[in-house]
Amino acid sequence: MNQQKKLFPKTPTGINGLDEITEGGFPKGRPILVCGSAGCGKTLMAMQFLVKGIIDYDEPGVCMSFEETAKDLAQNVRSLGFDLDKLIADDKLRIDFVRIEKSEIEETGEYDLEGIFIRLNHAINSIGAKRVVLDTIESLFGGIEDTGLLRSEIRRLFQWLKEKGVTTIITGERGEGTLTRHGLEEYVSDCVILLDFRVIDQIATRRLRVIKYRGSMHGSNEYPFLIDENGISVLPITSLKLDHAVSTEIISAGLPSLDKLFNADGFYRGSSVLITGSAGTAKTTLAAYFALSSCKRKERVLYFSFEESPDQLLRNMSAIGINLKPYIKSKLLTIHSTRPSLQGLEMHLLVLHKLIDSLKPKTVIVDPISSLITIGSNSEVRGMLVRLLDMLKVNGINAMFTALTHQPAHEKIDLTVDAVSSLADTWIKLKNEEENGDCVRNLLIVKSRGMGHSIKMWNFLITEKGIQINSKKEILQNEHKAGGFTSAIAKKKRKN
Repeated sequence: MNQQKKLFPKTPTGINGLDEITEGGFPKGRPILVCGSAGCGKTLMAMQFLVKGIIDYDEPGVCMSFEETAKDLAQNVRSLGFDLDKLIADDKLRIDFVRIEKSEIEETGEYDLEGIFIRLNHAINSIGAKRVVLDTIESLFGGIEDTGLLRSEIRRLFQWLKEKGVTTIITGERGEGTLTRHGLEEYVSDCVILLDFRVIDQIATRRLRVIKYRGSMHGSNEYPFLIDENGISVLPITSLKLDHAVSTEIISAGLPSLDKLFNADGFYRGSSVLITGSAGTAKTTLAAYFALSSCKRKERVLYFSFEESPDQLLRNMSAIGINLKPYIKSKLLTIHSTRPSLQGLEMHLLVLHKLIDSLKPKTVIVDPISSLITIGSNSEVRGMLVRLLDMLKVNGINAMFTALTHQPAHEKIDLTVDAVSSLADTWIKLKNEEENGDCVRNLLIVKSRGMGHSIKMWNFLITEKGIQINSKKEILQNEHKAGGFTSAIAKKKRKN
């Protein structure tokens, strides 16, 4: 990508995730068309491009608006932390509102854009602008019915901007069967970005796609994007290459008796752990132990809860001796609680991505992932989890997921377990059984890549002091009789 930057200069967009998709940003000194239906975020993307260019890259900008006044624009983006008035006062930004009434336009052979060019040229030269926004192109050419004249003037505008050497975003409304209402701008633009705002099964999702990018490679998929208090963030589809680095360091599960069921006394750092079981099998409890262990190592934890509020989770865990409150106060532990139905799968992934980017946690827990099946199909959930696991592994983050299963298994297909069990490095299965009128809790390690582990079903209790599993001495005594350990642990025992 560095070699491509030398051959094809680019301008960073200032929009999280978009530079990764475009492999460096927008084409420098060329026009970019951002199109989409009403309310999809075109103007916001354009203004973020200008503001971030000024703040992050010291590139002054000009916005020529044909729909909103400078006062309206400043007010609309103020909630995102963009202070346009200050940037204008610092001679870093110029906003020129040009009022064009369709009824006042008379088509003649002499119609041209000289007046616009003069105003735009003055604004650019007055502050040495490197970035320009024209919002929107339909307002500029709305009164022209002659297709030949329209095509000629659009080409002339784009050529003038190229010769001026400014990187320009031109916004356009989507037409019927075309990217823009006129259906011409996309052909003369060097880069075309399509924004989309769709509602499926009452869940709203915003998506972005790079339609074309002359002279550069780019991502061609649809990418979800989020508009929040920090502006626009785009979630790139992470790499499908399995080339991330791995660690040989062992970390604790937070429960010594569980650690002893593994040959290395714990999990590999940066690995993923899946805990499955029916309701009431202690999945969340094991996840809380894992969170506590990370906090005790002074490592930040992000706990993503789909079923319990932070206060409820803290109360329930304190009842069995797991005190997480001090780590909430010290900000080592962040619990983010939300309902799955609040937004789509991609938006949940994007929110998680943003939280990871801002908090820089060493451990991420999602409890439970089975809730996601209510807002997506099996393939969609699997796709989302693949991207999440990929992102966590690339960043060396410890991951733990819980998933609800059903008993007996044949009554209902456990779609989330099917989606993620083959992806997880370690799989722990929990089960409650009735014996002689008593509830017996069982734990089984189904797999753990790269290390030996117990293959026996172990009973455990939940008491006021937490979870109690058989001791290592009891495990070793029963090993031969129960076939309880894999060969790796058996070898280790013989050496000792």
